[in-house]
Amino acid sequence: MLIPLLLSLAFAAQAHAGTKNPDTLVYAAYWGVDTLDPGWAESMAPLFNIYEPLVDYDGAGYAPTDLTGRLATTVPTRQNGLLSADGRTYRFPIRKGVRFHDGTPLTPEDVRYSLLRFMLTDRPGGPSASLLNPILGMPSTRVDGKPADGVFEKAAKAVRVDGDDVVVTLDHPFAPFLSVLANFGRVVSKSWCATHGQWDGKAETWLKFNGLSREASIPVSSANGTGPFALEGWDAATERLILVRNERYWRRPARLKRVVILNVPEFNTRKLMLLAGDADVIGVIPAQASLLKGSTGVEVLENLRKLQTPAFLAFTVAVDTAASRLVGSGKLDGEGVPPGVFADPDMRLAFAHANDYAAYVRDALSGHGEAFGGIIPRGLSGYRPGPPSHAFDLKAAESHFRRAFGGRLWEKGFVMSLVYHQGYEDEAAALRMLKKNVESLNPRFKLEVRAVANATYSDWRTGRKMPLTLTSWTGDYPDSHDFAFPVLHSSGAMSKLMGYANPRMDALIEEAARTPDGPARAALYGRIQALFDQDVPFAPITVKTHARVQRSWVKGFVFNPAVHGEPYESVFYDLYKAE
Repeated sequence: MLIPLLLSLAFAAQAHAGTKNPDTLVYAAYWGVDTLDPGWAESMAPLFNIYEPLVDYDGAGYAPTDLTGRLATTVPTRQNGLLSADGRTYRFPIRKGVRFHDGTPLTPEDVRYSLLRFMLTDRPGGPSASLLNPILGMPSTRVDGKPADGVFEKAAKAVRVDGDDVVVTLDHPFAPFLSVLANFGRVVSKSWCATHGQWDGKAETWLKFNGLSREASIPVSSANGTGPFALEGWDAATERLILVRNERYWRRPARLKRVVILNVPEFNTRKLMLLAGDADVIGVIPAQASLLKGSTGVEVLENLRKLQTPAFLAFTVAVDTAASRLVGSGKLDGEGVPPGVFADPDMRLAFAHANDYAAYVRDALSGHGEAFGGIIPRGLSGYRPGPPSHAFDLKAAESHFRRAFGGRLWEKGFVMSLVYHQGYEDEAAALRMLKKNVESLNPRFKLEVRAVANATYSDWRTGRKMPLTLTSWTGDYPDSHDFAFPVLHSSGAMSKLMGYANPRMDALIEEAARTPDGPARAALYGRIQALFDQDVPFAPITVKTHARVQRSWVKGFVFNPAVHGEPYESVFYDLYKAE
C-alpha cells in the first residue's frame, strides 16, 4: 500500500536521466518517529537535520579534535582562550545572522534556554544526564523521586549569557564535554517553545515540566530549528514525515529539496520499494543487506562499525518475582528461580561460559560481527581487542552450575524464560543457542525462549521482571566515558536496570572522566575492564557490523560511527542524487 502512496505524493517529480524524484530522498525505515523534541528524544536523524548544536562533528571524524563550530563560531580550547586553565569554564561565541525556520533570529538567550531546558525537563530514563552530570555534578534533577534542592539556581548560575557569548561552567573537569554537546543540547527558540505550550524559561515554572512525558513534549507535528531542513508535514495515519529544504539556511542550502521518512516494518516491502526506485535508502540488518548485493542500481556498504558495546547477556541481580511471568515458581525448588538468581556469581559465570559467541557470529550473523570482550569500542581510549575473557567452555559452565547456591541448583534444577524483541531474529538465535548449551548440561535445567512486542519488552525490563536480557549500548557521544558510565556505574542507565553496583567501579569511572585523554586515562579504562571481567555483570557476545543499502544514484554519504541512526539514517545536508 505504501508504494502507490509514494507515487501519489504531490511533490513527486518526473524522473530524468534515470533518477526518480531527483530532488527528493525517500528513506524507508523499520521504526517510527514519535517526537521531534530535542529535550525528550534520544538522538535521531530528523533531529540532526532540523536542530543544530553549538559544535558538531567535522566530516567522518569523531575524536574531540575533529569538532567544528556550528552555532558557536569557534570550538573552545585552552589555546584560543575560550576554555579556562582548570578545564571547567567554556565560552561559546554565538554565530550572528542565523534564523530559526519561523524567521526569528537566533540569540545567545535561545542557546542558554535550550541547555537549561534540556537539563531541567529531565524525563525518566532520558538523555538529560549527559549534561546534568558534567554541569551540575548530578545524574538527575530528582532525589528519591522529588526535585533536588537548589537545582534551578545552580543550573542558572552554571549557564549564563555574557554579551554575544554563552558561558558554561562545569561542576568538575569533564574530558568529553564538547563531544556531548555535539549530540545533545540542540538549540530551540525560547519564544516559540513558550507559545507552543513548553517551558517559558522562568524559575517559578520549571517544575511543571520536570520529568517531561512524551505527551507533553513537542509533538512530531511541530518543529522550529535552525538546521538545513524544516518540518513540512507529518501524517500520523501513514507514519510519513516530510522535511523540506531551509532556503534561508545560514550556510549553503542543502542540495536535496525534500526528505521523506517512512515507517515500513516489513523487509520485503522495503526491498521492493528500493528495487523499484520508490525508496532511495532502506533500513536493514546485515543479513538482509547481503540479499540485495548485486541488484541493479543498488549499492550495499557493508562492515560498518558503529560506536557500540558488544551485545551482552545482562543479568538482573534482583528480579521482581512477584510480578514476573518468567521465573516459574519464583523459588529454588526445581520449578522456577529465586529473585537473586543472578546475585550468585557462579550463575553469572556459568551462563558466560555457556555463551558460544563464535557460533553466533558464524551462524546467526552470517559473519557480520566479531568476538569482543571489552566495553570500549574500537578507536576510543582504553579499547581492548580480543574475545571475551570468559571463553565458551561447557566444562567450566558445568563447574560453576554445580557450585551455584551451594550445590542446590544442580540438584533441584530450574525453570526460567528468556525473551527477545519480536522480529529480531538474531536475538532469538543467540538465546536459542544459549538454551541448547545450558540444557545439555543437566536434564533438570529448563529454558524457554519467547518473543514479545517492544512495548512489553520495555515494560518487563524496566520493571526488573526479566532475569536475563540480551542488550547492548550505542554511544550518545564518542568518548569512553559514554560506555563505562551507562553500563557499569551504579547510576548508569543499564547498570541501574540490572541492579549492578560496585563502589570501586564507580570511583574508577569518575576518575577516568576527569582525566585528559592519554596513557593515564587508557590505563584507568584497563582497570575498569579488569574489574568488569571479575564481577561479570554482563557476558559479552559479539559486536555486530552494520550495512547501508541505497540506490546507486544517492551521492555524498560519508559514514560517521558517532552519529545516531547511521548508517541507515544520516545527516541529509551533504546528500544528493545523480547518475
